[in-house]
Amino acid sequence: MYGYDQTGNAGRHAGHPGHGGHPGHSGHSGHGAHGAHAGQQQHYAQQQPPYGEQPLYPEPSPPSLAEAVKAFTTGVLTPEDFQAVFATSKVYCPRGDTPGFLALHSTQQPVIPMFTTLKELRAYAGKESKYFVITGAEVLDLLPSGYGFVLDMEGEHRIVFDAKAVEEMVDFAMRRMYG
Repeated sequence: MYGYDQTGNAGRHAGHPGHGGHPGHSGHSGHGAHGAHAGQQQHYAQQQPPYGEQPLYPEPSPPSLAEAVKAFTTGVLTPEDFQAVFATSKVYCPRGDTPGFLALHSTQQPVIPMFTTLKELRAYAGKESKYFVITGAEVLDLLPSGYGFVLDMEGEHRIVFDAKAVEEMVDFAMRRMYG
C-alpha cells in the first residue's frame, strides 16, 4: 500500500494497518500488493543499467593476440592463459597461389609464419601479399603434423612454437574441451 493508491486514500489507510473492518480496505490491499510488486520491479531496474547505458564497471575485454604475445614473452601471461587468448583470436597467415599454409624450411624443423595483425604480416610479406585469416583454434586443428609455427617473425615479441609445443597445445585444447 506504500505510495500506490489510485483513489487518493493512501494517507487515510496507511495510519491504520490493523483496521481490517474498514469498508473498501480489502480493495486497497490489492493495490498494496501491486505497489510492492512495482517496487520490486523498480529495485531490479536499479541493479540493471537502463537500456542503452553502459554498466559502471564494464567487463574487461580479453587482451588482443598482439598484447597476449607480448605478455607471454615477458612472463606476465601463463601458457594456459596465452593459449585461451590464442584459440579465440584471429591469426593472419601468408599464402601462396594455392590455398594452405606457407612453410619455412630454412629452420631446424619446418615452421609456418603467422601474424597477430595484418600490419605485422605486411611488414614481413609486403603490401600486396596474399593471406588468409583463421582463429588460433583452427590453426591447431589444421596445422600439419610435424610442423611448428612462429608468431610475428619480424616483430619485437616473436614466439616460436616447435612441433612438440604445438602437440602440447593441441592436447591442452582437447583436455579443456572434452575433459
